[in-house]
Amino acid sequence: MKHQKNIIAAIALILAIAGCKKYEQFPVDKVGIDKIFDPRDSAGTNAQKYLYGIYSVLKNGHNRVGGDYLDAASDDAVSSASSPSNIVTILSTGSYNSYNLPNEENLFGAYYAGIRQANEFVTHIDVVPVLAKYKGYSMKYVWKSEARLLRAYFYFELVKRYGGVPLMGNKVYTITNDLTLPRNSFDDCIKYIVSECDAVQDSLLTFPIADPEADSHRVTKGTALALKAKVLLYAASPLFNGGNIDASNPLTGYTDFQSSRWAAAANAAKDVIDLGTYSLVSEFKDVFLTQNNPEVLFIRQGDNSNSVESANGPVGFPGANGKGQTSPTQDLVNAFPMANGLPITNASSTYDINNPYNNRDPRLAKTILYNGAQWLNTQIQTFEGGLSKPNSSLQQTKTSYYMRKFMGNFEGTNNYTAHSTDWVIMRYSDILLGYAEALNEFEGPTTNVYNTLISIRKRAGINAGADNLYGLKAGITKDEMRTVIQNERRIELAFEENRYWDIRRWKLAENTMNQPRTGLSIVKAGTALNYNPVNVLTTKFVTPKMYLYPIPYDEVQKNPNMKQNPGW
Repeated sequence: MKHQKNIIAAIALILAIAGCKKYEQFPVDKVGIDKIFDPRDSAGTNAQKYLYGIYSVLKNGHNRVGGDYLDAASDDAVSSASSPSNIVTILSTGSYNSYNLPNEENLFGAYYAGIRQANEFVTHIDVVPVLAKYKGYSMKYVWKSEARLLRAYFYFELVKRYGGVPLMGNKVYTITNDLTLPRNSFDDCIKYIVSECDAVQDSLLTFPIADPEADSHRVTKGTALALKAKVLLYAASPLFNGGNIDASNPLTGYTDFQSSRWAAAANAAKDVIDLGTYSLVSEFKDVFLTQNNPEVLFIRQGDNSNSVESANGPVGFPGANGKGQTSPTQDLVNAFPMANGLPITNASSTYDINNPYNNRDPRLAKTILYNGAQWLNTQIQTFEGGLSKPNSSLQQTKTSYYMRKFMGNFEGTNNYTAHSTDWVIMRYSDILLGYAEALNEFEGPTTNVYNTLISIRKRAGINAGADNLYGLKAGITKDEMRTVIQNERRIELAFEENRYWDIRRWKLAENTMNQPRTGLSIVKAGTALNYNPVNVLTTKFVTPKMYLYPIPYDEVQKNPNMKQNPGW
């Protein structure tokens, strides 16, 4: 059995290290558990490589769901691919069950593999006599804290998909152990994740990172506090806090409502703010292009390339080879206010239906490419028959829009060049918006709620206005402010894997996803443009059971104690 454990550990190490670009692989025939956690290795070289391999379990969200962004399964976009078996289309139309939930989102096994790797590390690292220290802590203790926080993050990813899941503690299970573990309650899981964040926060690296070239991908104290804030925000949200899809079922949420959960979420977000080390960068696009900036709290390391442009850039530019994979919806475009901060539906907004993209929130042009937008030294043409909507067999936009977010500054260049493609998992504006949301739910639209939203709108480039409210209305109700915050999250965090989960935790998916996704057919007549709304996809949210994924069929079959989620 010891030999078998060594083989399992060796394979896990090799696979993990292969996914981390900074480190060399070990020879297959020379790796065992005693080599990884070596009591003679005072530098902890092999153990550190194993730890860094755990980071490879993190998902890179760029086109990760069958070639699409997860947001293309929400109301913010559709896939430009024509196949009805497109994975995001399966998700957005509810065409899945416990047998066939697509692997890109059926991450039960993937995250438990990561949890096992973290447990291997936590269990064995103590034998390694690491001499290095960090702020008084043995470096191996810092590494152990990293593994624990990554494990906590993996549990969060499971809980937001499935509800309560089995908690493994630090135990590394083998085939001789009883693996018929029951699911822990949702409450147990939230408490465990939060307690892990609390336990490790002070023994992690702190931002700014001393050696960002080597360590920018590693979790920090800020990451721990941000994860705690995110977890508590989800736990306080309607889906889990008073809106449980199975009211008496502790696996699918709390069985009661407590407003204090909103207070806990607000306080956790405030802890991140009070660190005083994170801030909004002045240029919105730089969040994703400038590495190690003070808005980023947690990343999945990418490479330097133009892969985002190749997959999502507009078609019609010879040499650029964009595939236009992501078609943003008209619903998302309409969500962006005017430059004065007023919604386009407001009579005072100055919105012009014949010039729909003029004087809009600057984030629109930094998130979406629309007809007439500048790109590669020319103007985008998404009118029917235009350069980027040729109406040929070529894959192209279905909505008249292309995604622009995450791409380099190519408005005035002729070609794409390489840039950072790190996937930002958590950033400071997400925490600010979570703080505003939780505080509004607990206390109402206080001055702190207003000021938090103003800081985000000010960075976006919205005009202050005579009242310095950046388009916000004075004296609004809690319900009105909730709508404002939800829309602000939508436009600020578009395509960052938030909207898909937000409409679920707010229990809005049964409304937003049971209507067609829309775009425009723009017809050019001489110099005039006619903007015609079109339906491009009928999405479905069939029943409330879809607020949580089904536990994979195989897991339920092999474990009689693994209860399935309601309705599946």
